[in-house]
Amino acid sequence: MQRRSLTRWLAGAVIAFGLLWAGIDLWAPRSTDIRSFDPDEVARLDAAMWRSYYDRQRLRLFGQLAELLRNQYHLTPLKSHLAAYDAAKAAFMFKGGSSRVEYARALPNLVRFYAAIRRGSNVPFDVDRAARLELEWWIVHRERSPQAPDNLARALAELQAEIYRVPVEQLAEHARLRAEAMTIRDEKALSGDLAEEDWKQIEEGLLASWKALSRAVN
Repeated sequence: MQRRSLTRWLAGAVIAFGLLWAGIDLWAPRSTDIRSFDPDEVARLDAAMWRSYYDRQRLRLFGQLAELLRNQYHLTPLKSHLAAYDAAKAAFMFKGGSSRVEYARALPNLVRFYAAIRRGSNVPFDVDRAARLELEWWIVHRERSPQAPDNLARALAELQAEIYRVPVEQLAEHARLRAEAMTIRDEKALSGDLAEEDWKQIEEGLLASWKALSRAVN
């Protein structure tokens, strides 16, 4: 009887501690400097997420997004997973769309995603505008034409300009390098010749891009 009571007490204590930890993780006030991030880790995760997205690896993308949210935006463990769920859901809703009306179905999840980042950020960006700019560069990337090669870079720069509240011109190098990495992936995939060495080149381009962003916002 004593052993059974002790087991119950310990189980109750573990549950209570878990609930307390979850409450602190989710609702305790927190403000972090989102300008401070590790470009190497963000570039690695960015490239990994591209692979997961195009390979339709939803669970893997979810885990990578949660890790990115902790590395780039300093979200707590529970918050990072909740926000990652919204981001991954939005990505695959968009992937299955074929028109702006269908793409817009991803917007509510993107708003929740950026709202989670904003709650912990010391940079007062506009959540709705950031979500719309995120969706816009996805659309520009999918629908871009050879006649307007700079549109994707511009869309990428406008998103980061909103998140970090810096002039869009200041982010030209970051956006150009990231757009170039996307172009490499797209053209190689279209030709059916996307190899590991290409992914290495893509990750190198992303590393240069995220380093440029770090310099620009700091």
